Amino acid sequence: MNLDVALLLAQDGMTNGAIYALLALALVLVYAVTRVIFIPQGDLVAMSALTFATLQAGKIPGTLWLLAALAVASGVTEVVASVRVGRGVAWGRLLGLHLAWPVAAAAICAAVDLQQLPLVGRMALTLALVVPMGPMIYRLAYQPVAQSSTLTLLILSVAVHFAMVGLCLFFFGAEGQRVPAFSEATFELGGVPVVAQGLWVLGASAALIGGLYAYFGHTIYGKALKAAAFNREGARLMGISPSRAGRLSFLLATFIAVVSGILVVPVTTVYYDTGFLIILKGFVGAILGGLASYPLAAVGAVFLGVVESGASFWASAFKEVIVFTMVIPVLMWLSLKPQVIEEEEDE
Repeated sequence: MNLDVALLLAQDGMTNGAIYALLALALVLVYAVTRVIFIPQGDLVAMSALTFATLQAGKIPGTLWLLAALAVASGVTEVVASVRVGRGVAWGRLLGLHLAWPVAAAAICAAVDLQQLPLVGRMALTLALVVPMGPMIYRLAYQPVAQSSTLTLLILSVAVHFAMVGLCLFFFGAEGQRVPAFSEATFELGGVPVVAQGLWVLGASAALIGGLYAYFGHTIYGKALKAAAFNREGARLMGISPSRAGRLSFLLATFIAVVSGILVVPVTTVYYDTGFLIILKGFVGAILGGLASYPLAAVGAVFLGVVESGASFWASAFKEVIVFTMVIPVLMWLSLKPQVIEEEEDE
């Protein structure tokens, strides 16, 4: 291996690592706030990528009907819960989120020529179709059992994952999809060819990470979510709603998943079950960061991408083995650290 090959591998590894870093950050965020290891986030990545590719082909994606079904189900659940505790129903917010949003999305899909829709328009429509699903999934699947043990929440995540995989297969079929690169341009940097698509991924990832940093540091909702992540019980005593914090964390995680899916589909062919492998690598990156530190999770994910790129060159047949073996020494080191066991409340 010469220097040029090493630089090319590093470029490819950093591009993949940027995607893994986004997913690792989202996993850490959701776990810190809700104790949920959000395995279905990978399926949302695949669903977003396939939705974007379907819009590129000029067809209405099945994601629209899934959004409508989730909206109706979560709306009915909200009404039943409000009536059960004798609380008034917030009909304005309920109708706006659970009725007007899917109807507006359906009207847009029916009114515009999807094949002639510009790149930014397809991105915005993909975000509009998939991002609202995050809080709805939390409301339907996780909020009713939010006080359960971490193991119970993990089993529930596995169940939601299998449901999402089945829905992806039903809506998009077993064939993989891929879209043309956002930019075919290449240029040389220090004698090494640099692909513009890779810069798209790195730039978008850096912008999103910077936006999240600003959100958590300079907005009231971001600070509230950060407080819930550091101390759930203390945040609840200060008036921060755990259910609202959970929905917000799922909303941000789904937004990150959609952006990741849009960035991934021009780089690789995405299938209905691709998301599981992607989220596993994001999870390894999060584990390398101790599943608690956002910066360490990002660094660990980028390092994972570089190692994966090198492994694909030296031993492509064992690439996945090498990648997933990296988590073993980290887990061994974490097991040697003194553990603080939190008593879980029985409600």
